[in-house]
Amino acid sequence: MKFSKKHFSNKCIIAAFCFWGILALTCIVVYSESADSLDFDHQGYKLFRSYEATPEIYMAADSGDRNLANFYALRQYPGSPPRIPHEVDVTFSDNETDCLSCHAKGGYSQEFGKFIPVTPHPENTLCYQCHAQVQTEALLVETNWKSIAPPRLGRSFLSSSPPPIPHHLQLRENCIACHTGPAAVVEIRVEHSARGNCRQCHVPAMQSEAFREFDRKLYYAH
Repeated sequence: MKFSKKHFSNKCIIAAFCFWGILALTCIVVYSESADSLDFDHQGYKLFRSYEATPEIYMAADSGDRNLANFYALRQYPGSPPRIPHEVDVTFSDNETDCLSCHAKGGYSQEFGKFIPVTPHPENTLCYQCHAQVQTEALLVETNWKSIAPPRLGRSFLSSSPPPIPHHLQLRENCIACHTGPAAVVEIRVEHSARGNCRQCHVPAMQSEAFREFDRKLYYAH
């Protein structure tokens, strides 16, 4: 049986398409199934999974609602858990959906008229263990406590090199949660969220002043 050159050429093109199609499908399956088996550092699988689950259009969105001033205003010192700035039903009823119904994935809150910050550690469901409401401005005991200065941003070695991460990664392994999306703080929001693998270029390099000693007056009940 004879084949023309044109017929043979068409067969080769079809075979090539089939080969590359099967290869691409295989790579996708292996890529998706190997997420749990990859050797992530500093629990980087959180970043991997968050990037896969967050729509790119949401990561690129920006509302400009939050800045570093109100970010640090909710914290006793840089790196501490933020206080809860709104009314909540503070009960230890083991109902973990109270906080995570909003802060697990973010979105827009009609009640507060703002976009909701996303927690970088939704697997820690007992939120009230670290986050609390301010019930009173009165101090339990007198103290001369003063916070430390926040880490300086930037600090790139070269003008074109990526800046280092100025904080520890414990409980903050998921860069996407804080540095992308419409609720991200303006000063630390990234413009290239689609790259996904943040720590390929950015590495932790903490630099902050030491905690100062402080005194508190002891209270004795009479």
